[in-house]
This record gives sequence, C-alpha cells and structure tokens, in this order.
Amino acid sequence: MPAARGGSGRHPDTAPAGLPALEDFALPEILGSLPALVALVHGPEHRVVYVNDAYAAAFGHRPPGTPAAETCPELAELGLLPLMEQVLRSGKPRTVKSRRIQSGPGGRGDGSYTVTCLPAGRGDGGEETEGVLVFAADVTDHADAAERLRASERRHRETAVTLQRSLLPQELEQPDDLRFAATYQPGGTDAAVGGDWYDVITLGGGRTAVVIGDVMGRGVRAAAVMGQLRTAVRAYARLDLPPHEVLQLLDGLASEIDASQIATCVYAVHDPTDGRLVYASAGHLPILVRDEDGTVRRAEEPTGPPLGTGGWLHTSGSIDLPPGSTAVLYTDGLVERRREDIDEGLAALERALAGATGTPQVVCDRLIRSLGVTAEHDDDVAVLVLQHPTRTGAAAELFHNAALDLLGGTEAAPRARAFASGVLASWRFSPELHDLGVLAVSELVANSLQHGTPPMRLRLRRTDRRLIVEVTDGDEHLPRRRRAETEDEAGRGISIIATIASSWGSRRTPGGGKAVWCEFALPD
Repeated sequence: MPAARGGSGRHPDTAPAGLPALEDFALPEILGSLPALVALVHGPEHRVVYVNDAYAAAFGHRPPGTPAAETCPELAELGLLPLMEQVLRSGKPRTVKSRRIQSGPGGRGDGSYTVTCLPAGRGDGGEETEGVLVFAADVTDHADAAERLRASERRHRETAVTLQRSLLPQELEQPDDLRFAATYQPGGTDAAVGGDWYDVITLGGGRTAVVIGDVMGRGVRAAAVMGQLRTAVRAYARLDLPPHEVLQLLDGLASEIDASQIATCVYAVHDPTDGRLVYASAGHLPILVRDEDGTVRRAEEPTGPPLGTGGWLHTSGSIDLPPGSTAVLYTDGLVERRREDIDEGLAALERALAGATGTPQVVCDRLIRSLGVTAEHDDDVAVLVLQHPTRTGAAAELFHNAALDLLGGTEAAPRARAFASGVLASWRFSPELHDLGVLAVSELVANSLQHGTPPMRLRLRRTDRRLIVEVTDGDEHLPRRRRAETEDEAGRGISIIATIASSWGSRRTPGGGKAVWCEFALPD
C-alpha cells in the first residue's frame, strides 16, 4: 500500500490481526450507509454520477449521467448550482447553512438543509477539479426549533412594545405658553424593549411640568416599572412640589417597586412668569436649549444618582427659556453608540439642534434623522421637544402680564381691587369675567393679608385661553378649603374662589413662601 498523501506516516500493508484491511472497504457502500445526503456530480454540466440512499429517499433517485440542472431541482432551490460553479473553478469547498426547500418530487425533501460542496477529482498532478461532492445534512428540527424561538421572542417583544406604547401619553397636553412634540422608537427587532418614557403635565397657574426617564432594564418588566413611575410622577406633580422633592419621592418609590432596577430621570417645571425651566436630574443626560440665534446651551448641574439608589438629597437647578428658544429632553439611546464616547454623541446632538428650526415635530424628526436612528437601531429612543414661541402681532395681543406689590396694611386690598379692575378693563374682558376677576383678586388678597406675611404680590396673566390670578406672600402655610358655619365671619374666601373659578390651587415657593392661584377659562 503506498504512503498516505499529505502525511508523514504510512498505512501498513497488512492490518493488525482481527481488523479488515483498508482495501476491503467499498466507498459506495460507506456513502450509502451514511444518514447524511450525498451526491456526486461531474463536469461543467454537473451530470449526476452518484446519489446515496439517504439522498434518494429525500429527493428521489437520479439516473446517472443526467444534468443536475434538469433532474435535481432541489439543488437549484437550495442555490447550489452557482456554488458548484465556484467549487469547480477554485477547487475550494463552499458551504451554505440552513436553507429551506419546500418539497422534492412526490412531496419529499421538505425541510431545511446545511450543504457543503467539496471539490472531487483533483489529483497529485494538479489537474482541474472534475466534479463536486454534495454533502447535505437535514437540520429541519433545529431550524424549526430556532424559528419557534424567534417567533416566541417576537411575540414577547410585541407584547412589550404594545405595553410600552400604551403607557406613554397618547396625546401630549399643549399648555398656553409652550408647544410640544415627542417621539418614541423601540430598538430594532433583535433588541429587547426598554423602559423609556416621557410626559407633559399641566400644573395650573400657567405652569407646566415635563419629565423624561429611562428604566435600566429590558422587556415587559421594564415597561411595567416605567408605567408605575410615570403614574407616580403625575401624582406627585399634582402636589406642585419643587423638582428635587418630586425626585426624592420617586427615588423611594423606585426602591420599593423593584430594588434590582434603577432608572434615570429629569423632571422640570416651566413658569411663564419667570421664563425659566427649574429642573432636577437623577443620573439623566442634560437638557439642551437652543436659543433663537442658534446657540445651544446645556443644563449641566446639578445631577444626582439614578432613582432607586437611595441615600441622596437631590437639588434643583434652572436654565433660561426665553421666547424663541427650544428645549430638548432625550434618553441615552439617541446619543449613545457602541465603541464611541457619549460626549461625541452629545456633541453631534448639539450640532443637529443648532441647525434645527421649525415646529417641535419637525425638530424632533430632524434630530432622529441626524443622529442616525433607524428601525434597526439597537436601543430605545425617546425625545421630547418643547418650544417657547415668539409671538408678534395679533397673537402677542392675547398674552399679557401685570403685577402689583401689596404694600401697607388693610389699605392694600382696595388698591389691589382698583388695579385689577383697570387691568382687566384694558384687556377688554366681558363685564361678567371682569367682575369675577375682581372678586377673585379681592378674596385672594384678603386671604393673604389675614394669614400671610410680607412680601406680598398680586400677579395677573392673560393667555389666549384663560385668565390667571395669583397672590404670593412670605408664609409657607397653604390654605385649605373648609366649610364655614353660619355664624363664622371668616373662612369663606377659598370656598368662593373654588365656586367661581375654573380651577384653583396653591404651592410653596422658594424661600419659604407660598402662591395661591385661580384660573378662569375664556370663552371660545
């Protein structure tokens, strides 16, 4: 027996006692007994030379000498004919993995196969490859199991996306002084849905709260935690607390919901009188503000740790939001990329925002496109855009402010009534609304003079939709509505306000004071 090609050893001329000699083995018998599907084709026309029993059972017997293109449709369906051409030219094996075929002759062969095409007929002299040995393995069970797993993952993801979208606001509130737009895009089909959320909450008195957050988890659980946090934010916002106190409450709640999941969040409040966003951040990326001239500013500090970590006292900061400016709140999926520093993403977002003009929705869409967020993006993205529009002409005539410092003692009350009467008359309100506004001023000022401390201030604000009356003083005790008895000489002021106004409320102000306000809806 000659030496084995390609190795340093030799086959023995005789086999050890009790074992058959190598030449006793017949290659067709060996191939015929294999469970894998084997076929041998020859020449450029790929004429069938041999198929083993497994191949014949799957696809039917092929008469020797017939072209594979005519008698082996399964090879074409598996995409093997071009592959065999490559093997003939290069003399190198080629493999295709888990390709599906619908059916062979007589309904046979339906399934998935991994196929390797090997060169056959290259001898020691370097002559060209004469044929191709096709070696196919039936992987139908494995492919079906993988497809069932993918289908299960798709259903799980669809459930999470549906839950996520249902927990987000279906329509953003649009307050008088600001314009909003938002978008949420789940990660690509291979990415698990996260817990990104946003919200806009009208607080009353012309003030508006905005929030955006990201639960650091995936799937239905993250979406469920997100829903609980969003609901809690709306409840805490109704208390009209400063942003850092809202985050403090959320921090404790996040620990109770699920100690294993943390969340980042930024909560901000806009007061049209001050023209600022007062905000607090729990480990979230900074708010960006674009001024009317295209300058972009970051709301950098202060930033505390994420919600759910505990042991931290959050603090509030502020950033100016003048007319003509645009603020953007977003989650990390917008700016964070693998193998890139997040500062690069933030810089790219600032550049995109500097050139973004138009309505909030136009700005929102442009930022998504500029940052390369597509349907295949590997992380969830939430973006919330708010604009403080510049109003000119007739639109500007619908927005007015007036204020009066309440100096002195009881004589401040008639001065406040006279001031309010003149202002409301100049704003051309109907006699009925004029009288209601003056009555509200009288009751709120009297309440402040009786129960509050200096400094005291009356503020009147008109928007295109409502009249707002607000009185501030230096005492932090908030008024409450109570039922006055017949013989009581006081205690009816807040009840009167609650009866005549569309809504009313109170809140503590920085420095230890309070503000009491009421609103009247303007007729359409």
